[in-house]
Amino acid sequence: MMREPIAADITPDGKYLFVANHLPTNRQIDEYVVDGGYMDIKGYSYDSKYTLQSVVIIVDTESYRISAVIQLPKGATVLKGICISPDGFHAYVTHILAHYLLPTEKIEHGSINTNALSVIDVTKQKLIDTVLLDDIDLGAANPCGVACSPDGDFICVAHAGTHEISIIDRQRLHAKLDRNVYSDAARDTSTIVIVPDDFKVLEGLRRMVHLKGKGPRGITVAGTKIYAAEYFTDSLGMADIYSTENQAVQSVALGTNQPMTPARKGEMYFNDADLCFQKWQSCASCHPDGRNDGLNWDLLNDGAGNPKNTKSLLLSHKTPPSMITGVRERAEDAVRAGIQHILFMDGPEKDAVAIDAYLKSLEKVPSPYLVNGKLSKEAKRGRKIFKKSGCIQCHPAPPYTDLRK
Repeated sequence: MMREPIAADITPDGKYLFVANHLPTNRQIDEYVVDGGYMDIKGYSYDSKYTLQSVVIIVDTESYRISAVIQLPKGATVLKGICISPDGFHAYVTHILAHYLLPTEKIEHGSINTNALSVIDVTKQKLIDTVLLDDIDLGAANPCGVACSPDGDFICVAHAGTHEISIIDRQRLHAKLDRNVYSDAARDTSTIVIVPDDFKVLEGLRRMVHLKGKGPRGITVAGTKIYAAEYFTDSLGMADIYSTENQAVQSVALGTNQPMTPARKGEMYFNDADLCFQKWQSCASCHPDGRNDGLNWDLLNDGAGNPKNTKSLLLSHKTPPSMITGVRERAEDAVRAGIQHILFMDGPEKDAVAIDAYLKSLEKVPSPYLVNGKLSKEAKRGRKIFKKSGCIQCHPAPPYTDLRK
């Protein structure tokens, strides 16, 4: 049920803890194989209990048992932030909303990824609605931290991919959601087909503040002051909820800046939606931390109609060919193709070179199956079977591949 719990907040009375799961908890294969038969995956025209989306877990702090599991809409993934309003009535979760059942043939109007804020009723422990944070022709990529102002009047969201903060009038947003024409059935995420792509919900309710630093992630509000941790510039971004003056936006260095090594620069580009047409997404939208988003995507590098798991990029430069079916000879080719065909931009070669350096720097994490850092008795037996059965002929160590398709 849990998969990479990443953020949490507690109700003001301390009774319930809300925990956001980073990636979808479902098994990807279940979406396509049901009772031995394959489902129709041509668009969003079918209902199924086998859908891929992340969840929010509500924990009763007295019994430490799960009180409820809130399913977000289909395609909700890469959850990053969660907060509960000061009055304790609502919880807000930032995430990506992926249109992963469609081929990645265009990016306009968020055809691949949109960026969203889900609103949960704390009392009813139910999803109220999901609001797009993008404009119709301009994305607000990689929403991360979220916080309410102490008076509860505003919701502030840090956009790590576009280096901005959304300042949303909370009371007016809820007034608008209360008048929402969508039926309760449409909000039932066990049967939901797709959240309506309404880019006008925040029209007149939200102001965007452009920060001076790069990569805002964690965010908090004190009085009318907003503070955001600017990851890539080692700085603290500051803005005022009410001020529209550019001078009110500041960025203060937090000690000595770390050297901008090629790998560090590549990590910044990997997470930067400025490299994407209309800023809908970054490389990290589908590959958070260089890994995967837990979804099946229909890329067009090997034809349409054959969705496949997003691939972790760990060791991809050391294990050619690249892509999940090996359609690219090298990971370097895949990086440049991704910039062109997924970000829909022709970026400078130096950006791609830096991204290569970042991906090459990714390191493995220890296997959870190790016992005190060593193979268990069962694993040692498995190693003998692996060798004796001939598996090692095609999967020699390291890195357990013969570098063939």
